[in-house]
Amino acid sequence: MGEYALHVDHLSVTFHTEAGSVEAVRDVSLALKKGEILALAGESGCGKSVLCRSLVKLLPAYAAITSGTITVHDTDITAYTDTQMQALRGKTIAMVFQNPLTTLNPSMTMGAQLREALIRKEKLSRQEADERAVELLHLVGISDGEHRLHMLPQAFSGGQRQRCALAIALAASPDILLADEPTTALDVTVQMQILDLLKHLRDVMGLSILFITHDLGVVARLADRVAIMYAGKIVEIGTADEIFYDARHPYTWGLLQALPSAVGPGERLQAIPGMPPYLAPPPAGDAFAARNPYALAIDYETAPPFFSVSPTHEAATWLLDPRAPKIPQPAWLQKRG
Repeated sequence: MGEYALHVDHLSVTFHTEAGSVEAVRDVSLALKKGEILALAGESGCGKSVLCRSLVKLLPAYAAITSGTITVHDTDITAYTDTQMQALRGKTIAMVFQNPLTTLNPSMTMGAQLREALIRKEKLSRQEADERAVELLHLVGISDGEHRLHMLPQAFSGGQRQRCALAIALAASPDILLADEPTTALDVTVQMQILDLLKHLRDVMGLSILFITHDLGVVARLADRVAIMYAGKIVEIGTADEIFYDARHPYTWGLLQALPSAVGPGERLQAIPGMPPYLAPPPAGDAFAARNPYALAIDYETAPPFFSVSPTHEAATWLLDPRAPKIPQPAWLQKRG
């Protein structure tokens, strides 16, 4: 366990609604190594954000962790109370959300918001907090920090607001950062700047980053490893190269084929047909079976286990069972490899 900053073991999260119990996260096991960037990718609604929020106990009142464990630096925090989590959040594990306006207070200057985080978590004096606030703004790429401290969030651009939210998250020098779709609302150029900033922060601060996204194009620029999530479960995990050039799960093939880089000039992007299943309750067998053009009879009856592709790569698909018919990877993916 020593090499891991964060370890999730057989975690399940259920939403209790009037329509029934929705199994939003289903038996997920995941490990974030110290100093790595692990991307968690999949379609919207597949459970990525629910998993991320469950790690810091920020689930809504109608949701609950029903099984499994969460371990941070060899300490099991699954049963931590809210008071214990408050001490952990920010100091050990911090989170950045998709929309910085949900994090930033529009009625407080950036200096006041950074100062509040620094005084509360780091016990600094006001002068020390102001000096550190300027350093944090510089760290996330915002110049003229002394002047910017006196500005309200709405005076910043969208990319600058996300940098400010990141500065607040880093105020107490955490070593684990959960980034929940932090570039989705930004234009492409600013997206790339934020991705480069995250890689820089990983290098200079030794951060371990779990990056949540539905955009595999973003993943290609950022991640060391990639986990693919569908219908509340991890279905494939490997290094970035293994996922992009040797993917084995048909769902991963569908995600990759939807990337602009997968089609030539004048060709149309290929969407995955159908819709994700309703999880109250989940379907029998493989949840992707109804959308899978390569589905076998067993896919509709029994959920597949993980099959090893390499020491760092595994996928949960019956196509990897030795008894399964040999289905070649799509021709366009073979060309990528």
